[in-house]
Amino acid sequence: MTVGNQRRQPSLAQLRAFAAVAEHLHFRDAAAAIGMSQPALSGAVSALEETLGVTLLERTTRKVLLSPEGERIAVRAKAVLGEVGALMEEAEAVRAPFTGVLRLGVIPTVAPYLLPTVLRLVHERYPHLDLQVHEEQTASLLDGLAGGRLDLLLLAVPLGVPGVAELPLFDEDFVLVTPLDHWLGGREGIPRGALRELNLLLLDEGHCLRDQALDICREAGRDDVPVTTTAAGLSTLVQLVAGGLGVTLLPRTALKVEISRSNQLLTGYFADPAPTRRIALAMRVGAARGAEYEELAAALRQALRPLPVRVVDRDA
Repeated sequence: MTVGNQRRQPSLAQLRAFAAVAEHLHFRDAAAAIGMSQPALSGAVSALEETLGVTLLERTTRKVLLSPEGERIAVRAKAVLGEVGALMEEAEAVRAPFTGVLRLGVIPTVAPYLLPTVLRLVHERYPHLDLQVHEEQTASLLDGLAGGRLDLLLLAVPLGVPGVAELPLFDEDFVLVTPLDHWLGGREGIPRGALRELNLLLLDEGHCLRDQALDICREAGRDDVPVTTTAAGLSTLVQLVAGGLGVTLLPRTALKVEISRSNQLLTGYFADPAPTRRIALAMRVGAARGAEYEELAAALRQALRPLPVRVVDRDA
């Protein structure tokens, strides 16, 4: 359809003028109510009648009455103006920082240990933010970010993914978790080379922590890590260790929660420099709310300081 054949549309000014007249049934009172001159208001209503092809008012010398058609149109006009008002309110809310929905994706080896701090921060500092949390593995999170299903990610980096910007939060050491009778249980200053001789238990395929553990082993000079038993989560992994099936690596933030699940575990600490991982927020490059995410990252760095981590300066 060409522009010339399109039907004319009523303007918001025309609808406001008519709605005011329908409410007050008096041109002078209606004009005063919406801050419009009486001739302008009368002209707007006449223009609306012409646009719609409907007589909306019955004008007499004493008063104004709505025609039957005008009564029906008045209901619609009021509804339209109400929706426009709601739209303007929503736009104002969207313009305000830290309001509306924020869909945060988190990896499973971070979620149980950092979310209490994240949720407390959001509740206290950003009470109007509707935070929605999705726990998924890294590949699924990145797909969600790229496709717009997720807005922000909390995960281990570096990612090396084009179009994704990383906002580093902290570094944390890995520790060795062993059964009570293991020769490295409770020791400090463990050399990385000890990993060459250990029966290391790992998470299932797809967990970035599994890949990090394998990288640590390779750095220690161990290329072959036979995998006979795996687990879907860290809680299961430490129970396998408690049962004597082997040892595992845990990030420091997970230690307090996971070790408390069993009295059959000991923790060993590596010699400096200990193997580490970096946790960061990740967002799409050029994200419309990028400035908010930067501010959130800065607030998180402060909130996370009580944890056993090394907070990363923004320029790091």
